[in-house]
Amino acid sequence: MGRGDARTRKGKIFKGSYGKTRPHKVKKAAPARPVAAKAPARRGS
Repeated sequence: MGRGDARTRKGKIFKGSYGKTRPHKVKKAAPARPVAAKAPARRGS
């Protein structure tokens, strides 16, 4: 399991190929939505 093994990520990088272990586009986590700042709670009456 190293550079000579095309099934591993390191092997794919060495060989210059892509596949399941080394996809072209890396899926990113869903972008965090900007949370609207809440107005500070009013004190007193």
